[in-house]
Amino acid sequence: MAFFRKHYHPPGTAPGSLQAHPERSEKPCRFRAIRFHKEHFEVAEDSEFVPDARATVPEGQVTWLHAQGQASGKQLAAIGDFFQLHALALEDVHNTGQRPKVEEYDDQLFLILALPHFADGEVSLHQVSLFLTTDTVLSFCDGPSDPFEPVLKRIQQNASKLRSRGSDYLLYALLDAVIDQGFPVLEAFGLELENIEEKIVDGGGRETLLRLHAMKRELILLRRMLWPQREVLNKLMGQENKLIKDETLVYLRDCYDHTIQIMDLLETYRDMSVSLVDIHLSSVSNRMNEIMRVLTVIATIFIPLTFVVGLYGMNFSNSASPWAMPELRWYYGYPLVWLVLIVITIGMLWFFRRRHWL
Repeated sequence: MAFFRKHYHPPGTAPGSLQAHPERSEKPCRFRAIRFHKEHFEVAEDSEFVPDARATVPEGQVTWLHAQGQASGKQLAAIGDFFQLHALALEDVHNTGQRPKVEEYDDQLFLILALPHFADGEVSLHQVSLFLTTDTVLSFCDGPSDPFEPVLKRIQQNASKLRSRGSDYLLYALLDAVIDQGFPVLEAFGLELENIEEKIVDGGGRETLLRLHAMKRELILLRRMLWPQREVLNKLMGQENKLIKDETLVYLRDCYDHTIQIMDLLETYRDMSVSLVDIHLSSVSNRMNEIMRVLTVIATIFIPLTFVVGLYGMNFSNSASPWAMPELRWYYGYPLVWLVLIVITIGMLWFFRRRHWL
C-alpha cells in the first residue's frame, strides 16, 4: 500500500476544477442507473453516463446512480450539471484518496468513505463517494470490483425493506456495505498474524520480519483511513437533517457500532504486531545467547586442555637436569596424557551440567 497517492491539483488551481492529473491513470468507468419502488424495479447499465437516469421518474420512486471506476472530469461535470451537485464535492470525487468526511450542502449530503480490500497478501484502499438528495442516491467507487452487488440483489427482492423505504435507507445500506468490508479484511490480517507468529516460534528469518513490518505499516494506514469513518457516522446521527428520517437513525447507530468493533480489532492487531516484533527480537537474542553459551563452554573446556598440551609441548627433556620432565620418557606417557585430558573434559561437563549451565 502506498503511503501517499499524488491525486491533487497543482497549487493555485481554481476550486472545483475537474482537470485530469498528468500522473493519474484513468480507469474505465461503468455506470448503472436503478429506479425502484415498493412495486416497481428497473435497471439500466451502460459503459457511459446514463443521461436519462432521472428523467420521467414518478413521484415516490428512488433513483440510484452508481459509477464503478474512475469517472473522467467530463463525465463528472455532466453528472454534476444534471443533478445539481456542488463543484467542491465533485472535485473530491475526482481527486481520490480523500479523508473520510461528511459535508452538508443546501439540499444534499456528500460523504466520502474508505473501502479496504485485501488480496494477495496486500491491502488496498479505494474511495467511495456518496451523494444523497430527496429521492436520489449517487455512488462513486474507484475500485476494480463493485462493492454494492449485495445491495443490488436485495433491491431486486420484492419483500426487501429497501423497496419500501426512501433514499436515506438506501444510503444506510451503502454505508453498511462499505463499513462491513473491514471485517473480512481484518480477519485476513488476523490469520496472517497467526501464521507469522508460528514462523517466529519456529525461528522465522529475515523474510518473516520484513512481512511483519509491512503489516505494521498497512495497519497504520488502515487506521488513518478507517478511524474518521466513525466521525462520519457520529456526525450523521448527531445533526438534524431533513434528508435522513428518524427511523433510519436506528440503523445508522448499528452501523456506528460496527465502526467501533472494527477500530477495536484494528487496535488489537496493531498491538499484536508490535508484540510479535518484540517476540522476534527476543527470540533472535535468545538464539544468540544460546550460541554464545555453547561457544563459551567449548572455549572453557579447551582452556585446561590447551594448558596441558602446551606444558608438555615445551620438550625440556634433558636427563642430566633435576628439573627435567620425567613424563616425557615414560613408556605409557602419551596414553596417560590422553587419559588426563579426557578426565578433565568429563569433569568439566559434569560440573557445567550440575550448575545448569548446559
